[in-house]
Amino acid sequence: MIKAMKWSADPALMRDPVHLVAFGFGSGLSPWAPGTFGTLIAIPIVLFVMQFGFAVHLAFAVLAAIFGIYVCGESAKRLGVHDHPGIVWDEITGLAVTLLTVPANLYSVVAGFALFRLFDIWKPWPIRVADHSLSGGLGIMLDDVIAGIFAAAVLFAVRHLF
Repeated sequence: MIKAMKWSADPALMRDPVHLVAFGFGSGLSPWAPGTFGTLIAIPIVLFVMQFGFAVHLAFAVLAAIFGIYVCGESAKRLGVHDHPGIVWDEITGLAVTLLTVPANLYSVVAGFALFRLFDIWKPWPIRVADHSLSGGLGIMLDDVIAGIFAAAVLFAVRHLF
């Protein structure tokens, strides 16, 4: 039997634009694996951005990370919780970073999704250090950006070596 996580968020939070974005347009409200649901909602967003080419995709990833520092930090502050599980804008940004090195196709997206979630959950060094030593929006965002860089590096290596 699958049990829900021990956290809650009132769906009424989605009336606040900061929480709406930070909670991935509601995907972070899932009591089961909100980070995974946040990453899933990222797929159509990132695929849409990818159709405009690498420069737009890169600009989106950078702007999403900078914007995410504010929106995730502000949402956490308003909730009174450092990194509420429902805050998933960092996952959306992490997948955008992950998919920078691959074409927009089913195999790349599935592999990118799996690798990003692996690094985001596993948190090897230096992801773990960023996750545990930084606070506020930067702390919320940086571990996912680094996980995205790790996943992108693996995808890049596989794509160019095989």
